[in-house]
Amino acid sequence: MIARVAAKAGFHEAGRPLLSAERKASISAWASKCGWAIISVGMFALIWELLWAVGLADPKLLPPPHVFLGNFVEQARNFNTAQRWQIGAGVAAGPTPWEAVGITILSSTGRVFTGLLLAAVGSIVLGVSIRYSGWAERLILPTVTLLAPVSPVAWLPVAIFLFGIGNGPAVFMVFIALFFTMTLSTIAQIDAVDRNFINVARTMGATKRQIYARVVVPAILPGLLVVLRLNLFGAWMVVLVAEATGVGYGLGQVIMLARNTFNPSLVFFTITLIGLLGFGFDWLLRKVQARVLYWVPENKVIAGV
Repeated sequence: MIARVAAKAGFHEAGRPLLSAERKASISAWASKCGWAIISVGMFALIWELLWAVGLADPKLLPPPHVFLGNFVEQARNFNTAQRWQIGAGVAAGPTPWEAVGITILSSTGRVFTGLLLAAVGSIVLGVSIRYSGWAERLILPTVTLLAPVSPVAWLPVAIFLFGIGNGPAVFMVFIALFFTMTLSTIAQIDAVDRNFINVARTMGATKRQIYARVVVPAILPGLLVVLRLNLFGAWMVVLVAEATGVGYGLGQVIMLARNTFNPSLVFFTITLIGLLGFGFDWLLRKVQARVLYWVPENKVIAGV
């Protein structure tokens, strides 16, 4: 009896942990993915280094990875903070280089996720409302369709007019860039729900509100979470544009500083940080998907089907 309990808990008679075949397979698959990811990035960096070594890549324009990643402290000194951009502030003013990088990353990340969260909640509510009410569809859907193709860059002057300089324009830009397309995506997901589910709910006496709350919304969650992940990349693209013009500090401001001072190493260093942040947050959202959509197989959660 004790042996069976210990085996279920993951231990054999000697007290050493006993990994199940499923656990071993999961660890093996994770290690394989990590290995291929390292090989992929490593090949890209190696090709870049080879082009530099044979003289095809000008180090002044396309510095190789070992140049812009090899001197973190020097690159981090260029990361701006609110204190450094004050009139009369010295170059050494404000936090240390490590703290400056952390503040910059946290600031940009906060703007991205604030705008993304507002757009996700607003688009789901509006999309469901449009399909729930015929009046809402007739009154709102044409305007949403009209504004969806407008480039986020076109909204930049509006953002500055409304919110001035600060976090407001960046959050607004992320929100406005994602809101209309995510609303249309929500409507498309609702239209794709299996009608058999809805018919069965009606047969069992469910009201329209119950059908939407207990059938439609759970059915569209996998697709919506995939859309959320994909729009995370779009949010990073938009926030950099907004920070470059309407915010005192952020990764977008660092890119603009590098451009104005003709510092390609700083450009690629910042691009590397943005790529790592996007990769990491995409992995995190995948884990959230797997937790929230516990009834959907993992391969279907990732693909959104």
